[in-house]
Amino acid sequence: MNIEKIIKTEVELPLSKKVIVNLLYTENWVMDKINIKLKPYDVSLQQFNVLRILKGQKGNPANLSTIQERMVTKMSNTTRLVDKLINKGYVKRVICKSNRRKVEITITQRGILFLEEINPIMEDFENKVTSNLTEEDLILLNELLNKLRS
Repeated sequence: MNIEKIIKTEVELPLSKKVIVNLLYTENWVMDKINIKLKPYDVSLQQFNVLRILKGQKGNPANLSTIQERMVTKMSNTTRLVDKLINKGYVKRVICKSNRRKVEITITQRGILFLEEINPIMEDFENKVTSNLTEEDLILLNELLNKLRS
């Protein structure tokens, strides 16, 4: 179904506007589906992203700016995300004794186990969402999105 029908307009959108509206609509569509998948686990997409970033550190601690730089969804309140993950026992924060401004954040064993549980569910979800696209379609779509941002 084309985007004009989805947003119920009878006006043919100019191509540039159509692309932007379609991207925004699709982002919201995907986000709604992701949130439905994550809701039973009481974790947001941003929290899930932080856990994956910390697991990718392979045991090395990260600071807030490192996490912020690597976030898919850029947001200013990384501290709040980390606090929520600390409350769930998924990450820990250590304040350096010699430099109190230096904060090191690592994933806990509980956080790793949580990711081991949820990663297959998210991978299955990603495969289902993209199942209407061929491998060539996916490669082209990625190339076009990269080109759009350049």
